[in-house]
Amino acid sequence: MLAFLENPRLRGGIHAEERKHLTSGQAIVTHFPLPKKLYIPVQQHVGKPAEPVVKVGDKVLKGQLLAHSQGAISAPVHAPTSGRIVDVKDFPAPHPSALPVRTVVIESDGKEEWLETFIPDDPFQLEPEEICMRVGGAGVVGLGGAVFPSAIKLNLGRKNNIHTLLINAGECEPYLTCDDRLMQEHANQIVAGIRLMLRGMMAPKAIIGIEDNKPEAFSAMQAACRDFPNITISQVPTRYPMGWDRQMLRYLTGLEIPADGRATDIGVVVHNIATAYAVYRAICLGQPLISRVVTVSGEAVANPINIELPIGTLMSEALAFCGVDKAKMARLVIGGPMMGDALPHADVPVVKACNGILALSHREIHEPETQACIRCSSCVTVCPVGLLPLEMASRIRVNQLEAAVDLGLKDCISCGSCSYICPSNIPLVHYFKFASGELVKRQQADHKAEQTKRLMDDRNQRMERIRLEAEAEAQRAQEARAARLAQQAAQQKQREQAEETV
Repeated sequence: MLAFLENPRLRGGIHAEERKHLTSGQAIVTHFPLPKKLYIPVQQHVGKPAEPVVKVGDKVLKGQLLAHSQGAISAPVHAPTSGRIVDVKDFPAPHPSALPVRTVVIESDGKEEWLETFIPDDPFQLEPEEICMRVGGAGVVGLGGAVFPSAIKLNLGRKNNIHTLLINAGECEPYLTCDDRLMQEHANQIVAGIRLMLRGMMAPKAIIGIEDNKPEAFSAMQAACRDFPNITISQVPTRYPMGWDRQMLRYLTGLEIPADGRATDIGVVVHNIATAYAVYRAICLGQPLISRVVTVSGEAVANPINIELPIGTLMSEALAFCGVDKAKMARLVIGGPMMGDALPHADVPVVKACNGILALSHREIHEPETQACIRCSSCVTVCPVGLLPLEMASRIRVNQLEAAVDLGLKDCISCGSCSYICPSNIPLVHYFKFASGELVKRQQADHKAEQTKRLMDDRNQRMERIRLEAEAEAQRAQEARAARLAQQAAQQKQREQAEETV
């Protein structure tokens, strides 16, 4: 409860064991050997999947468009290297289910030949609309995990009179340090990207929030922003989940996003620090989003590092490069250990949303036996959303999902703080994820039932219409036959009368 007394803007949260020292002091590795094949899913973003524009046998250059965006919310994907398209097929996705998704497979030619692109003489003189168009065309999405198409947020910012661009550099998940290293090594480029985003949104100022466990990154960013008074750097407490955009926004601005609302409702747009770097590369270098810096760590990795990987690289190849001990690896996680997803195997591609590959040992994932709740209310204290985790879990246990929804289940961000702090080791967040998934299944079932009912109603109406039309046709035929018979009878009578007269 001290956190509430110290700062009313800081709600809940935990101090998780960071384990960032494994990679935070090492420079980003950029000499990863180019894989022979790259597997590029066409769905790496929120919204509709991109539609392939290449076919098997096509030769492509690095940065060339592979699949164009579809619909209002979508993003294109590009070739991470030069080579030949050898397949467009379903391939396992980096998801706990590893279900296949449509994927473009490139066989590298090893030449790394870039597609010729236009680079403006002065990017900061581009019109806001053109900046947004170039960001969208480069396939830039939110690299903090949300993977929402960045150009859409920039356009929304301009249309909604945004007063603040908030750059989230919290990186609160344990192990992950890729954003930290980006700020240390590419601060000037990141600031250039922020300036371009401000121009694209026509917003007056930006705030960068950096956790206070990253002093080197904070100093580098301060130096890079020295000549730009409209960009301020602020340190925020190291307290998971400070990287949650609503927590960061509330702490830095004192503003609260309304329930069921968005940051734009209060004049703020939030972007990740890595997204700003991707915007710089898209506008100033003409490079689409075809690679990203990823933290590869965990006790099963002999050489934990931050490494720039081409999109489409198999995680198994990245782990092999870092010296993974497969016998020691008990769990493979994409993302961070708190909110990341466990994968069934490593033969899945690195995608735009991948900021971490963790090969964890049995010791790191040690799961003690669950015990009875002692009513300590620790889960309530640490919940950054202000929910009642135990009460929700109690409802879920007895299948009262709607009651859990009434208690705020849909507001849960699955940060895992409640499970982490629980002295009885109750896997609270597992209950919430199960319930959320079950609700989605029920909604899908209800939707399917509604569709089936509508189809049956349509069929019944169609059959009734056919029946009525058939009856009407039969009635018309009967009336026509009666008319013909009457006509024939009349004609017969006329003939008989004529014969009698004769």
